[in-house]
Amino acid sequence: MLHRAGDREEARNRLTALWHEIGPQGDAFHRCALAHYMADTQDDPRDELDWDLRALEAAEGFVTERPDNAAPGASSVADGPGPRHPLVALRAFFPSLHLNIAADYAALDRPADAHAQLRRARASINALADGEYRQGLRDAIDRLQLRIDGAAGRTA
Repeated sequence: MLHRAGDREEARNRLTALWHEIGPQGDAFHRCALAHYMADTQDDPRDELDWDLRALEAAEGFVTERPDNAAPGASSVADGPGPRHPLVALRAFFPSLHLNIAADYAALDRPADAHAQLRRARASINALADGEYRQGLRDAIDRLQLRIDGAAGRTA
């Protein structure tokens, strides 16, 4: 709410306190979500990239196909003895994470890295159910692709 109201600094301060409270061994889903939001509060695009990469690392590092106590066929994210989150909830982050990282790379004038992340965003979007969220991500991916390609055309 603070960030949306325009108080990026206070939002960043509070998210930083939560980040330290969760700690490096904390729940992966929470670390992923927190880092994802923390990236949006950054003023420097390099810092934004760093937080988006932390979010992706948390998501990628703790996805498991089936924890020991899950029902057959169930999928969840297990991160130690703490909470378990549906795998689909964490997978829903991947297209957005890759899109954000692509935007970070584009802001840092690294079009090859941006294109690589856009490919990953497109690939991961297939895990999402059809709907507004999926279509909104597709549209955002297409817009960023056009922006990057347009910038490349101006510098060529």
